[in-house]
Amino acid sequence: MKRLGLLPRIILAIILGIIIGKIAPDWSIRSLATFNGLFGNFLGFVIPLIIVGFIAPGIGQLGKGAGKLLGITTGLAYLSTILAGLLTFFAASVIYPRILDASGSFSEFDNPEKALLSAFFTVDMPPVMGVMTALLLAFLLGIGVTVVKGNSLSNVLEEFRVIVEKVISAIIIPLLPVHILGIFANMTNGGQVETILSVFAKVFVMIIILHIVMLLFQYTTGGMIAGKNPLKLLKGMLPAYFTALGTQSSASTIPVTLSAAKKVGVREKIADFTVPLLATIHLSGSTITLVSCSMAILFLTGNSPDLASYFPFILMLGVTMIAAPGVPGGAVMAALGLLETMLGFDQTMVTLMIALYLAQDSFGTACNVTGDGAISVMVDKLSGKQSEESTANLKVS
Repeated sequence: MKRLGLLPRIILAIILGIIIGKIAPDWSIRSLATFNGLFGNFLGFVIPLIIVGFIAPGIGQLGKGAGKLLGITTGLAYLSTILAGLLTFFAASVIYPRILDASGSFSEFDNPEKALLSAFFTVDMPPVMGVMTALLLAFLLGIGVTVVKGNSLSNVLEEFRVIVEKVISAIIIPLLPVHILGIFANMTNGGQVETILSVFAKVFVMIIILHIVMLLFQYTTGGMIAGKNPLKLLKGMLPAYFTALGTQSSASTIPVTLSAAKKVGVREKIADFTVPLLATIHLSGSTITLVSCSMAILFLTGNSPDLASYFPFILMLGVTMIAAPGVPGGAVMAALGLLETMLGFDQTMVTLMIALYLAQDSFGTACNVTGDGAISVMVDKLSGKQSEESTANLKVS
């Protein structure tokens, strides 16, 4: 299996998961669900450690350039998220009136998770801190390394990164295909995705097309900035895409995204900084999904949103979803408050929104993490240019 490589193993896991979900008895799928519960809880425990383990040493090594690097990365991520929202708004405004029928019933979507089989048992593995706490701690420690004299703190962070890398390579990566197999087996057995997609197939097709358009735009832009072939860059990030389809979590896909970004030419120090950060702050795929689904629901309930009322919602999404946990459905849960306060969603509309989002959460997440590679390429090139200019200025002086 190791000779197959990670991408073929992931594809094989997806295919086997669908087959097992159709023919296997419930007890076997519940066994896989038990493994998924344990593995998912372990991932939740490790994710904050991954963020601290990679970002803090990365800031420390980059030194004075960390502030500029953070600004470039954050600015590009937020701009990408806003552009994704605007692209979706204009596409939905033109397409939805032509393809959607407002006479549909909401009754089938009262409980989108009712058909999934539960695990035999679960073991709680609470993380030592939340994702946002981990990010703040990583920034604090990283900046502290650049200020404090001596190498003691820097050495501790470097050794901690080695520990995190060993956990990733020895435990997480080998078990990811089994985790993905279990997820697809349970979803296939429950028929959850098929039922929802059969009703909203047209909406989902548009969402996936917009994901592809956004990825092509991101990689075309990244390729132009870095002087590289966009299609080769995108092909190199496919392992992250297919991993995210199964994990449904940007944070859980960090190890694969990190490896793929380095293989497409992003410098190691840059990738170690940008990938864990972007997994939390860059959500272009989730934004496309949320805007598409919310606009579809508004249209089906007789509303026609305009840009003046929707643009503030898109701007707030880019900030609010940063606090979304690295778990399936985290983005829509973080956005529920905005849906109610800014778009006027009632409880029925919120329930339908959750059902729509959960049905294709994996595709939005896959778009998120794949786009992280394009932004990492841009940051790598732009930060390199700044370093070259600074060096040239020093020589002139």
